[in-house]
Amino acid sequence: MGKILMKGNEAIALAAIKGGVDAFYGYPITPQNEVPEYLSKHMIENGKVFVQAESEVASINMVYGAAGAGVRVMTSSSSPGIALMQEGISYIAGAELPCVIVSVMRGGPGLGNIQPAQGDYYQATRGGGNGDYNLIVYAPESIQETIDVMKSAFDTADYYRNPVMVLVDGLIGQMMEAVDFDRPVEKRDLSLKDWATNGKKNHPGKRNIANSLHLGAEILEDHNKNLKKKYDRIKENEVKYEMINMDNPDYTIVAYGTMARVCRSAIKQLKKKGIEVGMIRPIALWPYPKKAFDEIPSTCKGIMCVEMSMGQMLDDVQISNRGRFDVAFYGRYAGVVPEPEEIVDAIENFEEWRVE
Repeated sequence: MGKILMKGNEAIALAAIKGGVDAFYGYPITPQNEVPEYLSKHMIENGKVFVQAESEVASINMVYGAAGAGVRVMTSSSSPGIALMQEGISYIAGAELPCVIVSVMRGGPGLGNIQPAQGDYYQATRGGGNGDYNLIVYAPESIQETIDVMKSAFDTADYYRNPVMVLVDGLIGQMMEAVDFDRPVEKRDLSLKDWATNGKKNHPGKRNIANSLHLGAEILEDHNKNLKKKYDRIKENEVKYEMINMDNPDYTIVAYGTMARVCRSAIKQLKKKGIEVGMIRPIALWPYPKKAFDEIPSTCKGIMCVEMSMGQMLDDVQISNRGRFDVAFYGRYAGVVPEPEEIVDAIENFEEWRVE
């Protein structure tokens, strides 16, 4: 196939098909509309299922049903739409069903605007649904990386029987880049879905039930203990991050997604000024790469957390830092994408942005 020029949202959709998606259920909302638009044509052409539901609430419950039947299924939405899905996402996580959820962030809170932002970090990593559960959350910084993540996301979801969220912002969804769909991605050794509710003929003598309801307190506690064992296994095996220019930095930036791209440019500008700056770039936001912070040299003067939000990842940065270094924060929000020069100025005036 070679490299082709493609819009981010359409690339996400094609990558899902390449990743083996069987069914899509969703509802349109800007700035992710090209995902269902592309799939509405190409899913049918490939003998797969596409349904535009009547709402986000309906669509996530359709995902629940299809996942329970063992189907490779996904949905996509943007910030307010993902908010409406939170109850269903909690049900899916509680029932230990695999699915892929694409969230293309926009400015908020409320309806906000359709500009790129990163104000849904809490929503993705802390979860707006009820109970003790976690999603595996990836935050790629380019369309190519988003494609690679999407192609492997269904395997990851199946492997852990857990929802996987691919978190990007409106800029990645709307821009165009040259991408290669033939790049190899990690494949997992997957077992048969003997838990699926796809008929007794597939599981003779066994009745499968997909459910998150456990009325007995001790029974539910045992279920939660099993979930925790799985989440601990994910924390051990699925941490993904990139270390950039971290041999001997004067300062260390922590940024993800589009913001990491802006910071790469700022790092080049700072180098010309004689200031060496490195970056920790989380690729998975959950599990968070806490151990990466142990690799920061003791000579570093401080950590600068940079986000397109009011400082949601800052909590994880401070937890991971464990008080070793001074921490500063620079953020723009509501759909404003900062220029590299702003990051340069923030690093040069680190003390002004330092947080307690």
